[in-house]
Amino acid sequence: MEGFLLGFFITFGFLNSVLDAQQQYAGNQVLDCNNTDEGGPSPAFLYSCTGKSPSCRAFLIFRSQFPYNSVATISNLTSSDPLELARINDVSISELFPPQKEVIVPVNCSCAGWYYQANTTYVTSTVHETYFIIANQTFQGLSTCDILMRENVYGKLDLGYRGLKLQVPLRCACPSRNQVASGAKFILTYLVTWNDRIPEVSKRFSVSARSVVDANGFSEEDPVLYPFTTILIPIPAEPSSSQSRGKPRNRKSKKGLYIGAGTGVAAALLCFVLFLGFMRRKGNGVRVVSWKVEEEKKKLQLSRDLLLGITKVDRALKLHEFKDLEAATGNFAPQNRLSNSVYWGVLCGEVLAIKKMNTDASGELQILNRINHSNLISLYGACQNNGVFYLIYEFMENGSLKDWLHKECCQELQSCSRRIQIALDVANGLLYLHNFTQPAYIHKDINSSNILLNRDLRAKIANFSLAKSAEQGENQQSSARCALNRKGYVAPEYSEAGLVTPMMDVYAFGVVLLELITGKDAVSEQDGEESLLSDAVLSIAHGGNAVFGNLIDPRLQVKHPLGYTIDRSELAVSVIKLSIACLAQEPESRLNMAEVFRTLTRIQLEDAENFTVS
Repeated sequence: MEGFLLGFFITFGFLNSVLDAQQQYAGNQVLDCNNTDEGGPSPAFLYSCTGKSPSCRAFLIFRSQFPYNSVATISNLTSSDPLELARINDVSISELFPPQKEVIVPVNCSCAGWYYQANTTYVTSTVHETYFIIANQTFQGLSTCDILMRENVYGKLDLGYRGLKLQVPLRCACPSRNQVASGAKFILTYLVTWNDRIPEVSKRFSVSARSVVDANGFSEEDPVLYPFTTILIPIPAEPSSSQSRGKPRNRKSKKGLYIGAGTGVAAALLCFVLFLGFMRRKGNGVRVVSWKVEEEKKKLQLSRDLLLGITKVDRALKLHEFKDLEAATGNFAPQNRLSNSVYWGVLCGEVLAIKKMNTDASGELQILNRINHSNLISLYGACQNNGVFYLIYEFMENGSLKDWLHKECCQELQSCSRRIQIALDVANGLLYLHNFTQPAYIHKDINSSNILLNRDLRAKIANFSLAKSAEQGENQQSSARCALNRKGYVAPEYSEAGLVTPMMDVYAFGVVLLELITGKDAVSEQDGEESLLSDAVLSIAHGGNAVFGNLIDPRLQVKHPLGYTIDRSELAVSVIKLSIACLAQEPESRLNMAEVFRTLTRIQLEDAENFTVS
């Protein structure tokens, strides 16, 4: 009995210490690409999930270097929101940073297995890149070669090609219980450089040296720090641009530039006015000039809201003329049609998707203007012609999830792991919308037709025409119309009372999970009557003897080359049970997206372990 009690208290003490543990400084371990974490989480990979929350908003320090020396390029490299990055660094969205300027990067930090990570992607641009170079030079130590090798299918010697797309987890963390109790609201991942010392760094970020020492597991007040490594700084509020080092912007020279540009514009206008005065004396010439001016006005006569939205978007967004879209799509030829209102076309040498909008696109544009995430569709351009709006998006080679699930022959369809990754991508996009945008957004139209797949079968959420800020209300009339159009996905509280909360997206996501595992449509016809997939699953779940085997897509039970069947039913049932937790009748009884994402990550990890063993 005494031995049992002793073991219990030792185990309890160990678990309690893990929950409240601080992170450990990796030191020069991160420069070794042969570390292992077989015995447990290692700081040579990423920071451990020991915080109070499984996901949070966090911040990274990145030092500007060519070609990553602007808001656009740094936000693209780190998959962060460019508007938020510009705001927190107190710069315009078109800003170019001087070399080695410390840039504060806001990220979404979430647990994935043992480790916290902020996810981004990177495409190799030369044949000389290695995991070590990407981790320690491109990302400056914000990732590690060990975690890059873990997350990607390419071996150490397989990166000798341009255009390889890599998954890159970045080093971040969430505050522990002790840190929260001490007033910390965020964790900043700081890049150590030459001659950095804890006392100076902590003073610059207005925190105590002791809190930084404790956060990184140091045993002394002024430990040795190695360049190209990271330390964590618990901070009580968002970091500010005044706390980052580097050459300040030359506001004086910019002012001179603006004055010069203004003078040039004024001179051009003066010449134009004099020219018009001269043409008035030419009689008929007046009509010619006026007609040309009116034509130019028509070309640029977009709605005020649309123009305001476009001015805030990354500079890569372009205004196109309608004739360019006609040329790109073969005059909107039937063979270029992807769906009722979407065409593919080649613009500026790149295949893009062109969506014809039947309504004013300014609302969707304003939302897409505020968000930037690898699992949300990217907007590249816009056009307006005779009151009709066209939005130009990245092209998703594998179309919608709905169409993909009904392909006649597709080897990837037989991969349960592939379908879980698609679910995880969608969950990650919704987690970002619900928790890491300001204000938070509700998509309102999650369904398998609005989930698109790229060439690598990674999922992105599309169609934000119904999306709303979580702060906005919704009237009964519009909710009823949406419910009619999206039957099978609409949460009960929305169709019955028009209640709009993030939980309606969770409900719709639960239906998408069922489609992924069953391969069936959300709505089908049986004996002339409509049948909802969610109703069928919930009736089984509430029947007291929940047997879901008959629901699983038979294509997931694949044959091994040796002849035996690889049973994936246990994994599929785990996903079905997760979907049921998303489909609870009452919104408050459903999981939130952070819980959904965490559960899916655990399912994926278990799948990887079991598949490796088998």
